[in-house]
Amino acid sequence: MKSTTSKTVEHSSVAKSLVVDAKTIVIKVGSSLVTNNGSGLDQAAIAGWAVQIATLVKQGKKIVLVSSGAVAEGMQRLGWKKRPTAVNELQAAAAVGQMGLVQMYESCFAQHQLHTAQVLLTHDDLADRKRYLNARSTLRTLLDLNVIPIINENDTVVTDEIRFGDNDTLGSLVANLIEADTLVILTDQQGLYSADPRKDKNATFIQHATAGDAALEQMAGGAGSNVGTGGMLTKILAAKRAARSGAHTVIASGREQNVLARLAAGEVIGTHLHTSQMKTTARKQWLADHLQLRGKLILDTGAVKVIKQDGKSLLPIGVTAVEGEFERGEVVACCDANGVEVARGLVNYSALEALRIMRKPSSDIEKILGYVDTLELIHRDNMVLI
Repeated sequence: MKSTTSKTVEHSSVAKSLVVDAKTIVIKVGSSLVTNNGSGLDQAAIAGWAVQIATLVKQGKKIVLVSSGAVAEGMQRLGWKKRPTAVNELQAAAAVGQMGLVQMYESCFAQHQLHTAQVLLTHDDLADRKRYLNARSTLRTLLDLNVIPIINENDTVVTDEIRFGDNDTLGSLVANLIEADTLVILTDQQGLYSADPRKDKNATFIQHATAGDAALEQMAGGAGSNVGTGGMLTKILAAKRAARSGAHTVIASGREQNVLARLAAGEVIGTHLHTSQMKTTARKQWLADHLQLRGKLILDTGAVKVIKQDGKSLLPIGVTAVEGEFERGEVVACCDANGVEVARGLVNYSALEALRIMRKPSSDIEKILGYVDTLELIHRDNMVLI
């Protein structure tokens, strides 16, 4: 934790919350905060979020709310005491629970003359470039209309898994999608600690750090609630992801009285993770945000160097191995000899073609394949460093 501690000292001079100057904010609220730890929707809590968000809207801020709770509410309505593991049962619980969740938000925000909109997303919506742009356009239009988008994963149709991984990840993807200024992750913990405070009495609270600091990931524990599915590691990784679009992250307890209003007023509550990296272009954000990659290219030392240090394209000659099945135009990972991902991008040739031309100079592509599309396996304009 040495590097994280040093960053805490470095940011100790920051006098105000990262929410104060933010114009566009993505707020993620966990299951335990909206369902009273799984015992059904907590109307008082949701009404409280509506009051605070209405205050932020009056200050001219644009708010997107990513809310967990559909599965937990569905479980309560169906009388299930234990979260199911079968995908079809999770989908059924989500379908039942989504009704109550959205109705509750709609009625609570209506008391403040605010309209809400339900937006359900899947990974495919964000992986497909056209659907990604459509989702961004829709969300931006809703914000311009002063509508509060209520976002959740479309759990009723996901087939490979019931979730993106967790709504912390979804929150960071949405922050990148709309290029938000700040991501606020509200949880049932005060923020980040150097260790799990429930197990280690010597754990110290981290008020300021830099998003993407590797020491944060090393210290993170596992999931902390039997209702939700997120842990501190997912929140740290979400902050790292959000930082690519220039968004700062605040991780704070949703149990704090008027936490959103106080953050907006300048009070430093919870852990503030600052972004120090340059903002990635919108197209490269989209590439970086792919959670499911179609394949992998293993690169030699020279190829890793020219990609990372020189900012050049990937040529076939620098590839030593090809893994997975992918077609032209799909997103693949570029890894070093140890399997560590260094970049990802849109590949110009299929997996079978890449196998045939790897370790070969680009001048041989036409002779080997019978045609040449481009000389690069991945062009630098379609590649993002990880």
